[in-house]
Amino acid sequence: MTDERYINEELDEDIEVDFEGDDDEEGGVGVMPRRFLSDQKPDENGLYEHYAITVDKGQSMMRLDKYLTTHIENCSRNRIQNAIDDGGVFVNEKPQKASYKIKPYDKISMRLAFPRYEVTLTPEDIPIDIMYEDDDVIVVNKEAGMCVHPGHGNYCGTLVNALTFHLKDNPMFQQGNERAGLVHRIDKNTSGILVVGKNEQACQHLSHQFFLHSTQRRYIALVWGNLADDEGTITGHIGRNPKNRHQMYVFADGSEGKHAVTHYKVLKRYGYVTLVECRLETGRTHQIRVHMKHIGHPLIGDFLYNSGNHDMERQALHSRSLDFKHPVTDKVMGFEVEPANPAFGKFL
Repeated sequence: MTDERYINEELDEDIEVDFEGDDDEEGGVGVMPRRFLSDQKPDENGLYEHYAITVDKGQSMMRLDKYLTTHIENCSRNRIQNAIDDGGVFVNEKPQKASYKIKPYDKISMRLAFPRYEVTLTPEDIPIDIMYEDDDVIVVNKEAGMCVHPGHGNYCGTLVNALTFHLKDNPMFQQGNERAGLVHRIDKNTSGILVVGKNEQACQHLSHQFFLHSTQRRYIALVWGNLADDEGTITGHIGRNPKNRHQMYVFADGSEGKHAVTHYKVLKRYGYVTLVECRLETGRTHQIRVHMKHIGHPLIGDFLYNSGNHDMERQALHSRSLDFKHPVTDKVMGFEVEPANPAFGKFL
């Protein structure tokens, strides 16, 4: 049996989704050569744990759920069942039920909601803006400057540190997992809405929605210049900048990177500055920041991608709204919040 696990490399900052939910993120345990099936792509967010298994030629027929439980270490049957129920297990590139009988040479790929934890996580009593909470999900309005989870020298003061304290009676947040509950992310210096799962079933269901891009996420941004069109779509592969590993870069010819699509709409024009709404179709690392720079309108305050003069201390980017289906009730839930940053707010 071939068992491959992979958690992607990590950049210095989080990503605009998501996930995604979506980048990048992780150096990690058990990193193996990457081979992905056509319907099972790398996790853009480092928030899923992936497995690729080729069944041995001498393997007798066995239920899919039983086979996975006996062949994947430190993974409960309940966690595997949740992955199957939410369409996260593929056999020969097709989603299968738990009752499927595996046979020799079957190629199995599985996506679990979050990877194993690697660092000791300390609960911290940090105030967080909770917009909604029930037994399954918690929706927060993250302030700019707060990392979503520990990593790259940021081992405290993160949203996950705060949630671990707030949810100290929740079994999922008692295991020291620095990705506990996460199904998508936003950059450290981006403010706005995130949804967090409070149990494995919720995480699996939510992560599947982000994986399928069935959630609706809208950002607002202040960009330099006066855009020619009132709305438009930016399409261009995004990958690591070959000249600066801290930056991402648009490969317009598609020769490198991953497919990325950003839809934008002008909300208000100020002559030298434009307020835009951005809707993500994909969730690549720094996607909005990189795409807007690519069309000649970088974000105000974005020191990584723009060196122009401005009076903002961080990029003018805010996760304004998020719609998703509740993992238990299947009811569509929608949330919206305006940015708190005074320099940003004076333009709204």
